[in-house]
Amino acid sequence: MKKAIGLAASLSLVLTGCMVGPNYRRPAVQPPEAFRSTAPAPTAEQASLSDLKWWEVFKDDALQGLIRAALIGNYDLQNAAARIEAARAGLGITRSERLPNLALTGEVATNRFSRNGASTLPEEFVPSQSRTFGTATLDLLSFEIDLWGRLRRATEAARAGLLGAEENRKAVITTLVSDVAAAYFGLRELDYELEISRRTLELRRASLDLVRIRHDGGVATLLDLREAEQLVFSAAEIIPRLEQQIAQTENRISLLLGRNPGPIERGRALTEQELAPEVPAGLPSALLERRPDIRAAEQDLVAANAGIGVARAAYFPRISLTGYLGGQSTQLASLFSASHGVWNLAPQATQPIFAAGRTRSTVQLAEARRQGAQVAFQKTIRSAFAEVSDALIACQKERESRVQQELLLHALQDRTRLAYVRYRGGVDTLLHALDADRDQFQAELTLSRIKLNELLGVVRLYKAVGGGWQQ
Repeated sequence: MKKAIGLAASLSLVLTGCMVGPNYRRPAVQPPEAFRSTAPAPTAEQASLSDLKWWEVFKDDALQGLIRAALIGNYDLQNAAARIEAARAGLGITRSERLPNLALTGEVATNRFSRNGASTLPEEFVPSQSRTFGTATLDLLSFEIDLWGRLRRATEAARAGLLGAEENRKAVITTLVSDVAAAYFGLRELDYELEISRRTLELRRASLDLVRIRHDGGVATLLDLREAEQLVFSAAEIIPRLEQQIAQTENRISLLLGRNPGPIERGRALTEQELAPEVPAGLPSALLERRPDIRAAEQDLVAANAGIGVARAAYFPRISLTGYLGGQSTQLASLFSASHGVWNLAPQATQPIFAAGRTRSTVQLAEARRQGAQVAFQKTIRSAFAEVSDALIACQKERESRVQQELLLHALQDRTRLAYVRYRGGVDTLLHALDADRDQFQAELTLSRIKLNELLGVVRLYKAVGGGWQQ
């Protein structure tokens, strides 16, 4: 029996040397020499923004606290972690099919034979009509000889599934960090707009009081009074809408954190937010190794490629070995004695002959899935290049736009001051002062949104280059 088991194991090792199906090779990818932007092309010695940890990019203590809370309580991240455990269990199940299975079985049966049945058993032949029969066996061998590599390809696919699940979790972390940061900056921008609106409302109310006094004294017209009231009412109307948007943004952040809707702690004001240092995006070729979504797409391709080998193995015989060792006896006391021992070793081969094209269609399906995974992999890479280029261009142009808008606002503030001075001195009409006030208010709101877009550009660039998942 030992020789038979040893022979079977040796035969298994010899026969499991080949695998059908193509070995995985990464498709050829031609990354651009540099990302499309007006910045100079990076060199290999320069660092990348993705090398910074998220707490090194976002310096606001309150924002850092929100991100840490999200990394603990976010439901999407918890779901991604559960998918990793499911993939790890699936890999363990697939691996187990390549190893022999051992099982212990036992049976005790009591039978009563009829003396007058179809097969008559005389009393002198069978003194007792009742018989107790026992069986105890140890299944020593029960496994498939992986001659064509079907199980190894299946293990390769399961391993790629596990690695892909881990990369998807990193991608969820990257998205979560950027979503929390973007929502927080949006909240601080709304707070800043609300501050501007309330400050403008107070100034317009003071101007309205001045116009009323001049109207009562017969200096200002009723048209001047109504125009001043219009500015007050328009500023007051914006405040409730901003308060609504602030509450809704707080609720959205609470959901990202896995909490019930509630207020969100604030840190630095919008104008006090510290932008990331001028760190280049890095080389485009390095993006393939940094972005977790690209690595996850490649693992999907690896799994689909291994699936071709699993499908092609169906063309060849499946060879399996089964064997058991145990004892059989009509007397339980002597069940395990040497004279009642039994053993069995049974190799088995199954060769498909006619399956109505099922095997061929299965192979075609696996090849089509690999082709689809390869297209998705290449699309993910191109999309990543485009996202980085878009983010770089946005960062540059928003910065330039902010500089010009600050100059415009400074000019409008001076214009408003001079217009009200001329109006109070009776040199000019109220119309010019109100127009200047209206333009200044709109310019302040525009500058606030430009500052937000500048911050969001950094967030998008950090996510696009594959940063944020590092712990």
